[in-house]
Amino acid sequence: MKRGLPVSLVLAWAVIAVVVLWAAAPGLFTGYDPIAGVPAEKLQGPSSYHLFGTDAVGRDLFARVVHGAVHSLSGAFVAVAVGLLLGTLLGLLAGSAGGVADAVVMRIADVLLSVPGLLLALTVIILLGPGTVNVAIAVGVGSVAAFARVSRSEVVRVRRTDYVEAAFGSGGRFLTVLRRHVLPNSLGPVIALAALQFGVAILAISTLGFLGYGAEPPTPEWGLLISEGRNYLATSWWLTTLPGAVVVAVVLAAGRISRSIGRERS
Repeated sequence: MKRGLPVSLVLAWAVIAVVVLWAAAPGLFTGYDPIAGVPAEKLQGPSSYHLFGTDAVGRDLFARVVHGAVHSLSGAFVAVAVGLLLGTLLGLLAGSAGGVADAVVMRIADVLLSVPGLLLALTVIILLGPGTVNVAIAVGVGSVAAFARVSRSEVVRVRRTDYVEAAFGSGGRFLTVLRRHVLPNSLGPVIALAALQFGVAILAISTLGFLGYGAEPPTPEWGLLISEGRNYLATSWWLTTLPGAVVVAVVLAAGRISRSIGRERS
């Protein structure tokens, strides 16, 4: 008898679905303006009127979290896309060509992996300047080495299989065999890593936004929301706790989905 989906996996997909809907149609979840506030309602705790309470200028915090989903998720998608495309191409080159190309690419990857991800992202931001898009690119560059190593190891494994050798033996062109046989059969772990890196990217983008390198106020970006509430932590706990809980939930959900994808494709 076939077993159903684990409850934890269903909850993980539900969390991701909710935040994607927040980003796609925030008006379905809140009618409050995320930018304009009512000073007379500042620093009110969570209630039926304001689910996440209000901030120091009377803005509904839940509305800001919902509308901020589009900035955090789009940044994470850009970061994963940069790491996935560049890393997979480098890994495919290294694993298929071998020799000097393999050694050079992997040594570069080793150097990048030896640098803490946050420090590498800050270095890229210094070159590109602050901003949501630049932060996403910086986080994506920091993940290129991880994608390259995983992609390279899978390409080397698939490259040595019998059906790939048969394709070369039957007169298949090098690039054609890579595109039809090697690349499609080596993407499983890479896709699982992409799901994991999605959560990592959200956490990294939120961290950089907290440090002031992301979106400019009053843009409702998750990391910026946590940063704005830190001065009121002793009296208004919801300003940092509730946006932080959303970030943690999304990161954990992405990690759970990544593990599920990894098992299915292993």
